[in-house]
Amino acid sequence: LLVGGVKPHFYCLPILKRETHRLALIEAATSGSPKFFAGTDSAPHTTATKESACGCAGVYTAHAAVELYAEAFESQGKLDLIEGFLSLHGAAHYGLEKNEKKITLVKKSWDVPAKYEFGGEDVTPLRAGLSIAWSIQK
Repeated sequence: LLVGGVKPHFYCLPILKRETHRLALIEAATSGSPKFFAGTDSAPHTTATKESACGCAGVYTAHAAVELYAEAFESQGKLDLIEGFLSLHGAAHYGLEKNEKKITLVKKSWDVPAKYEFGGEDVTPLRAGLSIAWSIQK
């Protein structure tokens, strides 16, 4: 958020104050425990509101949530556990039937656009102008 200057598009709540907090979240998410499951809470605040004097908290991740989770699971050597985290644990927790539809993740990088149009304005996505290592096969 602050390394190399303020980056308002990384601002979300709660703020992870230490690296140990970030690592603990990754460890929990990739543990395989059914207590943890995906929830994007993607926040499409416009670029103007994020870059204002009183910017909104929240990060826009809807464009690549699954692919970003894949990077996190891969970094821990636990790609074999991603299906439970993304598809099974949440449904079980809420007593829902598991979704029978499937997607296929492939190790194929792509560049995130600098901006997406949103209701006549723009949103700046997480990783704007950078690459993501995974793609959903179309």
